[in-house]
Amino acid sequence: MTDPILAPSSTIGILGGGQLGRMIAQAAASLGYRTHIYAPENDPPAAQVASKTTTAAYEDRDALARFAADCDVVTYEFENIPVEPVSFLAELLPVRPNPRVLRITQDRLNEKDFLARIGVPTTRYRGVSAFDRMAEVVAEVGRPSVLKSSRMGYDGKGQAKILEDSDLATAWRQMGASVGIVEKFVDFAYEASVIVARGLDGGMSCYVPVQNRHENHILAETIVPAPLPADGAAKAQDLARKIAEAIDLIGVLCVELFVTANGDLLVNELAPRPHNSGHWTLDACVTSQFEQLVRAICGLPLGSTERLTDCVMQNLIGDQVHQWRAILADPRAKLHLYGKAEARPGRKMGHVTRLLGN
Repeated sequence: MTDPILAPSSTIGILGGGQLGRMIAQAAASLGYRTHIYAPENDPPAAQVASKTTTAAYEDRDALARFAADCDVVTYEFENIPVEPVSFLAELLPVRPNPRVLRITQDRLNEKDFLARIGVPTTRYRGVSAFDRMAEVVAEVGRPSVLKSSRMGYDGKGQAKILEDSDLATAWRQMGASVGIVEKFVDFAYEASVIVARGLDGGMSCYVPVQNRHENHILAETIVPAPLPADGAAKAQDLARKIAEAIDLIGVLCVELFVTANGDLLVNELAPRPHNSGHWTLDACVTSQFEQLVRAICGLPLGSTERLTDCVMQNLIGDQVHQWRAILADPRAKLHLYGKAEARPGRKMGHVTRLLGN
């Protein structure tokens, strides 16, 4: 029988070359693994710390086949990769999480339908595939609501609010896609998230739920832990475990939540990879979300998710990266820069985690 555990010195292929791929590669190296980045961009952040890089389009099957031949397992750092190349790779070697997970989570309508099938609470929603159905769909869902592109949207892109006086034609143009989803607006107390890991043996481990604060639709700050009562935190973790098992996850999954004023939890989105709201685990947990991913996809035992200290993680967006001198002057601040050359507005350049003590 083949040993399911990939020993150190094996090669982990990573689809995508951004900061998440970079931090996965760093965690893999600390456990003795090599990493091979596959990305269409030249000199992506992950390539600066990886063992090897392939620069090619995701649709280039010859390049994908060569990449697969050099790897022992493949994972991905974001869910907007076309699913067809991932399915092609899965015919050649293990891909974790599997392509079905990607197919569900890269499409908002598929994702909401999946959550509904397994009995996970979400806001009211309906899919819409043509503008001439918008009025009917909005009437079913109600106003205020939000129109989102079914695919490829992130950080607020591909979204339009629908208020009582909103023009639906304008909202459809702002959404900018041929298929969308209308979601009932949630008057939440705050946004939260919980990250769960699931290994090859089906074992699972959760991190503490955290509170997330956004600015201009981009995560600005994560507060650890979230101000949930003990039963609310346990419920959030139970939801994450339920989703991970139902989707047959091998890896890590972030479950983004709305917490209502009366304490109800509504699942907003899923991300089947390390998540921005889990960056704090690098400095404040026994095992980071990135190491946990490596452990899960390589068949290793999952590490402890114990929180060593409370903390606050702040993203460094655009010119905020130039605060690095002041950040390093704080002895309890842990700075992580992503190696991006140009500090454009809205671009995540790094993050800082400030350890608060217990």
